[in-house]
Amino acid sequence: MTASARLHISEEFPAMLERIDALGESIDANADAADTLGRLTDDIAKSLLDTGIIRAGLPENLGGYEFSPRQVIGTIERLSYYDASAGWTMMALQMITGTTAAYLGAAAAADLFPDVAAGEYALLAGHGTRPGRAVPVDGGYLVSGDWQFASGMALATHIHSAILVEGTGEPRILAMPKAQVKLVDNWDVLGLRATSSIDYHCTDVFVPHTHTYLATTMSPANGGAVYRVGLVNMAAVVHTGWALGVGRRLLDELKRYASTRFGTFNAAVDTAQFHADYAEAEAQLRAAAAWVTQVWQHNEDTLAAGELLSTEQETLIRLALNHTTRTAHAIGQTVHRWAATTAIRRGPIDRFLRDLATGTQHITSGPIVLQNCGKWLSGAHPEAHWEFLDLIE
Repeated sequence: MTASARLHISEEFPAMLERIDALGESIDANADAADTLGRLTDDIAKSLLDTGIIRAGLPENLGGYEFSPRQVIGTIERLSYYDASAGWTMMALQMITGTTAAYLGAAAAADLFPDVAAGEYALLAGHGTRPGRAVPVDGGYLVSGDWQFASGMALATHIHSAILVEGTGEPRILAMPKAQVKLVDNWDVLGLRATSSIDYHCTDVFVPHTHTYLATTMSPANGGAVYRVGLVNMAAVVHTGWALGVGRRLLDELKRYASTRFGTFNAAVDTAQFHADYAEAEAQLRAAAAWVTQVWQHNEDTLAAGELLSTEQETLIRLALNHTTRTAHAIGQTVHRWAATTAIRRGPIDRFLRDLATGTQHITSGPIVLQNCGKWLSGAHPEAHWEFLDLIE
Protein backbone atom coordinates (compact mmCIF):
# COMPACT_ATOMS: atom_id res chain seq x y z
CA MET A 1 0.00 0.00 0.00
CA THR A 2 1.38 3.43 -0.94
CA ALA A 3 2.08 6.16 1.63
CA SER A 4 -0.86 8.19 0.32
CA ALA A 5 -3.19 5.22 0.82
CA ARG A 6 -2.29 4.33 4.40
CA LEU A 7 -3.89 5.87 7.46
CA HIS A 8 -1.31 7.31 9.80
CA ILE A 9 -1.88 6.93 13.55
CA SER A 10 0.46 9.33 15.32
CA GLU A 11 2.35 8.33 18.43
CA GLU A 12 2.42 12.02 19.37
CA PHE A 13 -1.27 12.12 20.37
CA PRO A 14 -0.97 11.31 24.11
CA ALA A 15 1.86 13.84 24.51
CA MET A 16 -0.22 16.46 22.72
CA LEU A 17 -3.05 16.03 25.21
CA GLU A 18 -0.57 16.29 28.07
CA ARG A 19 0.85 19.54 26.69
CA ILE A 20 -2.65 21.02 26.33
CA ASP A 21 -3.58 19.91 29.86
CA ALA A 22 -0.40 21.53 31.21
CA LEU A 23 -1.60 24.84 29.73
CA GLY A 24 -5.22 24.38 30.76
CA GLU A 25 -5.14 26.51 33.88
CA SER A 26 -3.42 29.37 32.05
CA ILE A 27 -5.78 29.13 29.07
CA ASP A 28 -8.76 29.32 31.42
CA ALA A 29 -7.28 32.22 33.37
CA ASN A 30 -6.64 34.24 30.19
CA ALA A 31 -10.01 33.57 28.54
CA ASP A 32 -11.76 36.68 29.83
CA ALA A 33 -8.88 38.90 28.75
CA ALA A 34 -8.92 37.31 25.29
CA ASP A 35 -12.69 37.82 25.10
CA THR A 36 -12.16 41.55 25.69
CA LEU A 37 -9.13 41.74 23.40
CA GLY A 38 -10.88 40.06 20.47
CA ARG A 39 -8.11 37.50 19.98
CA LEU A 40 -6.03 35.15 22.08
CA THR A 41 -3.52 36.83 24.35
CA ASP A 42 0.01 36.75 22.99
CA ASP A 43 1.32 34.43 25.70
CA ILE A 44 -1.45 31.86 25.23
CA ALA A 45 -1.25 32.00 21.46
CA LYS A 46 2.50 31.36 21.54
CA SER A 47 2.16 28.60 24.12
CA LEU A 48 -0.50 26.83 22.09
CA LEU A 49 1.50 27.07 18.88
CA ASP A 50 4.50 25.70 20.78
CA THR A 51 2.53 22.56 21.66
CA GLY A 52 2.66 21.61 17.98
CA ILE A 53 -1.10 21.64 17.63
CA ILE A 54 -0.82 22.95 14.06
CA ARG A 55 1.61 20.18 13.18
CA ALA A 56 -1.09 17.72 14.24
CA GLY A 57 -2.91 18.63 11.02
CA LEU A 58 0.15 18.71 8.75
CA PRO A 59 1.30 15.82 6.51
CA GLU A 60 3.96 13.55 7.95
CA ASN A 61 6.12 13.68 4.84
CA LEU A 62 6.42 17.46 5.31
CA GLY A 63 7.35 17.11 8.99
CA GLY A 64 3.88 17.15 10.53
CA TYR A 65 2.34 14.74 13.01
CA GLU A 66 -0.57 13.89 10.68
CA PHE A 67 -3.10 12.89 13.32
CA SER A 68 -5.89 10.51 12.37
CA PRO A 69 -9.45 11.90 12.39
CA ARG A 70 -10.22 10.58 15.87
CA GLN A 71 -6.93 11.96 17.18
CA VAL A 72 -7.78 15.37 15.73
CA ILE A 73 -11.25 15.21 17.30
CA GLY A 74 -9.71 14.35 20.68
CA THR A 75 -7.16 17.17 20.41
CA ILE A 76 -9.71 19.88 19.56
CA GLU A 77 -12.12 18.52 22.17
CA ARG A 78 -9.47 18.79 24.88
CA LEU A 79 -8.45 22.36 24.01
CA SER A 80 -12.04 23.55 23.59
CA TYR A 81 -12.82 22.29 27.08
CA TYR A 82 -10.46 24.91 28.51
CA ASP A 83 -11.63 27.75 26.27
CA ALA A 84 -14.11 27.53 23.39
CA SER A 85 -12.53 30.48 21.57
CA ALA A 86 -9.02 29.05 21.88
CA GLY A 87 -10.32 25.73 20.55
CA TRP A 88 -12.09 27.44 17.65
CA THR A 89 -9.04 29.53 16.74
CA MET A 90 -6.63 26.61 16.72
CA MET A 91 -9.03 24.22 14.99
CA ALA A 92 -9.43 26.72 12.14
CA LEU A 93 -5.70 27.31 11.79
CA GLN A 94 -4.92 23.60 12.05
CA MET A 95 -7.49 22.45 9.52
CA ILE A 96 -6.84 25.18 6.96
CA THR A 97 -3.06 25.01 7.25
CA GLY A 98 -3.09 21.22 7.15
CA THR A 99 -5.32 20.91 4.09
CA THR A 100 -3.33 23.58 2.26
CA ALA A 101 -0.16 21.57 2.86
CA ALA A 102 -1.85 18.37 1.74
CA TYR A 103 -3.49 19.55 -1.47
CA LEU A 104 -0.92 21.98 -2.91
CA GLY A 105 1.92 20.60 -5.01
CA ALA A 106 5.68 20.65 -4.57
CA ALA A 107 6.32 24.27 -5.57
CA ALA A 108 3.82 25.71 -3.10
CA ALA A 109 4.83 23.25 -0.37
CA ALA A 110 8.45 24.35 -0.70
CA ASP A 111 7.37 27.98 -0.43
CA LEU A 112 4.90 27.67 2.45
CA PHE A 113 6.21 24.68 4.40
CA PRO A 114 10.00 24.70 4.03
CA ASP A 115 10.83 23.07 7.39
CA VAL A 116 7.78 22.07 9.42
CA ALA A 117 9.75 20.13 12.02
CA ALA A 118 11.77 23.28 12.77
CA GLY A 119 8.65 25.44 12.99
CA GLU A 120 9.14 27.07 9.60
CA TYR A 121 5.72 26.98 8.00
CA ALA A 122 2.89 29.31 7.06
CA LEU A 123 -0.22 29.71 9.18
CA LEU A 124 -3.36 30.03 7.08
CA ALA A 125 -6.76 31.48 7.91
CA GLY A 126 -9.67 32.42 5.70
CA HIS A 127 -13.06 31.48 4.37
CA GLY A 128 -14.22 28.95 1.83
CA THR A 129 -17.99 29.14 1.42
CA ARG A 130 -18.45 32.45 -0.45
CA PRO A 131 -16.06 32.29 -3.38
CA GLY A 132 -14.32 35.22 -4.97
CA ARG A 133 -13.61 35.69 -8.69
CA ALA A 134 -10.49 34.37 -10.41
CA VAL A 135 -9.68 35.65 -13.89
CA PRO A 136 -7.21 33.34 -15.69
CA VAL A 137 -3.96 35.00 -16.76
CA ASP A 138 -0.56 33.68 -17.74
CA GLY A 139 0.72 31.54 -14.86
CA GLY A 140 -2.22 32.00 -12.55
CA TYR A 141 -5.23 34.16 -11.73
CA LEU A 142 -6.19 37.71 -10.92
CA VAL A 143 -8.29 37.32 -7.80
CA SER A 144 -10.95 39.65 -6.40
CA GLY A 145 -13.47 39.08 -3.66
CA ASP A 146 -14.94 39.81 -0.26
CA TRP A 147 -14.75 37.11 2.39
CA GLN A 148 -15.99 36.80 5.98
CA PHE A 149 -15.32 34.86 9.17
CA ALA A 150 -11.56 34.39 8.89
CA SER A 151 -11.14 32.74 12.29
CA GLY A 152 -7.59 32.95 13.64
CA MET A 153 -6.62 35.76 11.28
CA ALA A 154 -4.70 37.58 14.02
CA LEU A 155 -2.17 34.71 14.03
CA ALA A 156 -2.16 33.92 10.31
CA THR A 157 0.66 34.69 7.89
CA HIS A 158 -1.28 33.63 4.78
CA ILE A 159 -4.81 33.58 3.42
CA HIS A 160 -6.97 30.62 2.39
CA SER A 161 -9.95 31.54 0.19
CA ALA A 162 -12.40 29.94 -2.20
CA ILE A 163 -12.53 31.24 -5.76
CA LEU A 164 -14.51 30.47 -8.90
CA VAL A 165 -12.54 30.53 -12.14
CA GLU A 166 -14.15 32.90 -14.62
CA GLY A 167 -15.27 31.16 -17.80
CA THR A 168 -15.28 27.63 -16.38
CA GLY A 169 -16.86 28.07 -12.96
CA GLU A 170 -14.26 25.70 -11.53
CA PRO A 171 -14.06 26.00 -7.72
CA ARG A 172 -10.52 26.35 -6.40
CA ILE A 173 -8.83 27.21 -3.13
CA LEU A 174 -5.94 29.66 -3.04
CA ALA A 175 -3.11 30.42 -0.68
CA MET A 176 -1.53 33.89 -0.68
CA PRO A 177 0.30 36.18 1.76
CA LYS A 178 -1.89 38.04 4.23
CA ALA A 179 -0.23 41.28 3.17
CA GLN A 180 -2.00 41.02 -0.20
CA VAL A 181 -5.51 41.49 1.24
CA LYS A 182 -7.24 44.31 3.09
CA LEU A 183 -8.31 43.26 6.58
CA VAL A 184 -11.55 44.65 8.01
CA ASP A 185 -11.54 44.97 11.80
CA ASN A 186 -15.25 44.28 12.29
CA TRP A 187 -15.48 41.28 14.64
CA ASP A 188 -18.04 42.74 17.08
CA VAL A 189 -20.18 39.79 18.13
CA LEU A 190 -21.78 38.10 21.12
CA GLY A 191 -19.73 34.90 21.22
CA LEU A 192 -16.38 33.54 20.02
CA ARG A 193 -15.11 37.07 20.48
CA ALA A 194 -11.51 35.93 20.98
CA THR A 195 -11.27 34.24 17.57
CA SER A 196 -10.53 37.39 15.49
CA SER A 197 -12.90 36.08 12.79
CA ILE A 198 -12.74 39.26 10.74
CA ASP A 199 -13.64 40.05 7.12
CA TYR A 200 -11.11 40.73 4.34
CA HIS A 201 -11.10 41.61 0.65
CA CYS A 202 -8.86 42.17 -2.36
CA THR A 203 -9.03 43.34 -5.98
CA ASP A 204 -7.07 41.89 -8.92
CA VAL A 205 -4.32 40.26 -6.89
CA PHE A 206 -2.16 37.83 -8.83
CA VAL A 207 -2.06 34.29 -7.40
CA PRO A 208 0.11 31.68 -9.13
CA HIS A 209 -1.68 28.57 -10.34
CA THR A 210 0.76 26.54 -8.22
CA HIS A 211 -0.75 28.12 -5.10
CA THR A 212 -4.28 26.96 -5.85
CA TYR A 213 -5.97 23.56 -5.82
CA LEU A 214 -9.29 22.09 -6.92
CA ALA A 215 -11.68 22.63 -4.02
CA THR A 216 -13.41 19.27 -4.46
CA THR A 217 -10.22 17.21 -4.56
CA MET A 218 -9.81 14.10 -2.48
CA SER A 219 -6.35 13.31 -3.87
CA PRO A 220 -3.63 14.82 -1.66
CA ALA A 221 -0.26 15.77 -3.05
CA ASN A 222 1.21 15.25 0.43
CA GLY A 223 0.29 13.07 3.37
CA GLY A 224 -1.73 9.92 3.76
CA ALA A 225 -5.29 8.68 3.80
CA VAL A 226 -6.70 11.21 6.25
CA TYR A 227 -6.63 13.86 3.53
CA ARG A 228 -8.65 11.67 1.16
CA VAL A 229 -11.79 12.64 3.09
CA GLY A 230 -11.69 16.05 1.38
CA LEU A 231 -11.80 19.63 2.60
CA VAL A 232 -15.40 19.73 3.90
CA ASN A 233 -15.07 16.49 5.82
CA MET A 234 -11.81 17.71 7.36
CA ALA A 235 -13.76 20.73 8.59
CA ALA A 236 -16.40 18.40 10.06
CA VAL A 237 -13.68 16.59 12.03
CA VAL A 238 -12.55 19.70 13.91
CA HIS A 239 -16.03 21.12 14.43
CA THR A 240 -17.15 17.83 15.95
CA GLY A 241 -14.30 17.93 18.46
CA TRP A 242 -15.16 21.53 19.33
CA ALA A 243 -18.80 20.73 20.09
CA LEU A 244 -17.87 17.78 22.31
CA GLY A 245 -15.37 19.85 24.31
CA VAL A 246 -17.75 22.76 24.84
CA GLY A 247 -20.62 20.48 25.82
CA ARG A 248 -18.48 18.68 28.40
CA ARG A 249 -17.17 21.92 29.92
CA LEU A 250 -20.68 23.35 30.31
CA LEU A 251 -21.93 20.21 32.05
CA ASP A 252 -18.93 20.27 34.38
CA GLU A 253 -19.54 23.96 35.11
CA LEU A 254 -23.17 23.20 35.99
CA LYS A 255 -22.00 20.46 38.33
CA ARG A 256 -19.60 22.88 40.03
CA TYR A 257 -22.34 25.50 40.32
CA ALA A 258 -24.78 22.99 41.82
CA SER A 259 -22.22 21.90 44.42
CA THR A 260 -22.28 25.43 45.86
CA ARG A 261 -26.08 25.47 46.08
CA PHE A 262 -26.98 22.04 47.42
CA GLY A 263 -28.69 22.37 50.79
CA THR A 264 -29.18 26.15 50.61
CA PHE A 265 -32.53 27.89 51.00
CA ASN A 266 -34.95 27.07 48.16
CA ALA A 267 -32.16 25.56 46.06
CA ALA A 268 -33.52 24.58 42.65
CA VAL A 269 -30.68 22.10 42.25
CA ASP A 270 -32.07 20.07 45.17
CA THR A 271 -35.15 19.18 43.13
CA ALA A 272 -35.79 15.90 41.36
CA GLN A 273 -36.29 17.82 38.12
CA PHE A 274 -32.73 19.15 38.22
CA HIS A 275 -31.36 15.68 38.84
CA ALA A 276 -33.38 14.28 35.94
CA ASP A 277 -32.36 17.09 33.57
CA TYR A 278 -28.69 16.70 34.47
CA ALA A 279 -28.83 12.95 33.93
CA GLU A 280 -30.53 13.41 30.57
CA ALA A 281 -27.93 15.95 29.44
CA GLU A 282 -25.13 13.62 30.52
CA ALA A 283 -26.69 10.76 28.56
CA GLN A 284 -27.13 12.95 25.48
CA LEU A 285 -23.50 14.05 25.46
CA ARG A 286 -22.12 10.56 26.07
CA ALA A 287 -24.38 9.15 23.34
CA ALA A 288 -23.25 11.81 20.86
CA ALA A 289 -19.59 11.12 21.67
CA ALA A 290 -20.10 7.37 21.29
CA TRP A 291 -21.75 7.80 17.90
CA VAL A 292 -18.95 10.09 16.73
CA THR A 293 -16.45 7.39 17.72
CA GLN A 294 -18.44 4.75 15.85
CA VAL A 295 -18.78 6.85 12.70
CA TRP A 296 -15.10 7.74 12.56
CA GLN A 297 -13.90 4.24 13.46
CA HIS A 298 -15.80 2.97 10.42
CA ASN A 299 -14.38 5.78 8.28
CA GLU A 300 -10.84 5.13 9.45
CA ASP A 301 -11.21 1.42 8.66
CA THR A 302 -12.28 2.36 5.12
CA LEU A 303 -9.39 4.78 4.69
CA ALA A 304 -6.89 2.28 6.09
CA ALA A 305 -8.07 -0.23 3.48
CA GLY A 306 -7.09 2.25 0.76
CA GLU A 307 -10.67 3.06 -0.20
CA LEU A 308 -12.62 6.30 -0.57
CA LEU A 309 -15.56 7.03 1.68
CA SER A 310 -19.00 6.18 0.33
CA THR A 311 -21.83 8.70 -0.01
CA GLU A 312 -23.47 7.14 3.04
CA GLN A 313 -20.29 7.58 5.08
CA GLU A 314 -20.02 11.21 3.99
CA THR A 315 -23.66 11.67 4.95
CA LEU A 316 -23.07 10.25 8.41
CA ILE A 317 -20.06 12.55 8.89
CA ARG A 318 -22.29 15.56 8.32
CA LEU A 319 -25.16 14.12 10.34
CA ALA A 320 -22.91 13.23 13.29
CA LEU A 321 -21.55 16.78 13.31
CA ASN A 322 -25.05 18.25 13.14
CA HIS A 323 -26.27 15.95 15.91
CA THR A 324 -23.29 16.65 18.15
CA THR A 325 -23.63 20.41 17.66
CA ARG A 326 -27.35 20.36 18.39
CA THR A 327 -26.71 18.16 21.43
CA ALA A 328 -24.18 20.68 22.77
CA HIS A 329 -26.71 23.46 22.13
CA ALA A 330 -29.39 21.57 24.08
CA ILE A 331 -26.95 21.07 26.94
CA GLY A 332 -26.29 24.81 26.90
CA GLN A 333 -30.00 25.47 27.31
CA THR A 334 -30.11 23.08 30.27
CA VAL A 335 -27.15 24.83 31.88
CA HIS A 336 -28.67 28.26 31.25
CA ARG A 337 -31.95 27.19 32.84
CA TRP A 338 -30.48 25.71 36.02
CA ALA A 339 -27.50 28.05 36.60
CA ALA A 340 -29.94 30.92 37.26
CA THR A 341 -28.37 34.37 37.47
CA THR A 342 -24.85 32.91 37.40
CA ALA A 343 -25.49 32.21 33.72
CA ILE A 344 -25.88 35.92 32.97
CA ARG A 345 -22.95 37.26 34.96
CA ARG A 346 -19.41 37.42 33.61
CA GLY A 347 -17.67 34.10 34.11
CA PRO A 348 -17.05 30.70 32.51
CA ILE A 349 -20.72 29.74 32.15
CA ASP A 350 -21.66 33.04 30.52
CA ARG A 351 -18.64 32.95 28.19
CA PHE A 352 -19.12 29.33 27.12
CA LEU A 353 -22.84 29.90 26.54
CA ARG A 354 -22.11 32.90 24.32
CA ASP A 355 -19.40 31.00 22.42
CA LEU A 356 -21.69 28.01 21.99
CA ALA A 357 -24.57 30.15 20.71
CA THR A 358 -22.28 31.62 18.07
CA GLY A 359 -20.50 28.39 17.14
CA THR A 360 -23.73 26.51 16.52
CA GLN A 361 -24.57 29.02 13.77
CA HIS A 362 -21.78 27.67 11.57
CA ILE A 363 -22.91 26.66 8.10
CA THR A 364 -21.59 23.10 8.43
CA SER A 365 -24.22 22.41 11.10
CA GLY A 366 -27.01 24.35 9.42
CA PRO A 367 -30.54 23.13 8.64
CA ILE A 368 -29.91 22.74 4.90
CA VAL A 369 -27.15 20.20 5.57
CA LEU A 370 -29.49 18.29 7.88
CA GLN A 371 -32.19 18.27 5.21
CA ASN A 372 -29.73 16.96 2.64
CA CYS A 373 -28.70 14.18 5.03
CA GLY A 374 -32.34 13.21 5.29
CA LYS A 375 -32.72 13.17 1.51
CA TRP A 376 -29.97 10.61 1.20
CA LEU A 377 -30.81 8.45 4.21
CA SER A 378 -34.53 8.31 3.41
CA GLY A 379 -33.82 7.05 -0.09
CA ALA A 380 -35.31 10.10 -1.77
CA HIS A 381 -32.13 10.74 -3.82
CA PRO A 382 -30.28 7.40 -4.04
CA GLU A 383 -28.01 8.45 -6.93
CA ALA A 384 -26.88 11.74 -5.39
CA HIS A 385 -23.42 12.56 -4.08
CA TRP A 386 -21.95 15.31 -1.94
CA GLU A 387 -20.23 18.41 -3.28
CA PHE A 388 -19.27 20.66 -0.39
CA LEU A 389 -22.46 20.90 1.68
CA ASP A 390 -24.85 20.19 -1.19
CA LEU A 391 -26.34 16.89 -2.29
CA ILE A 392 -26.01 16.76 -6.09
CA GLU A 393 -27.93 14.47 -8.46
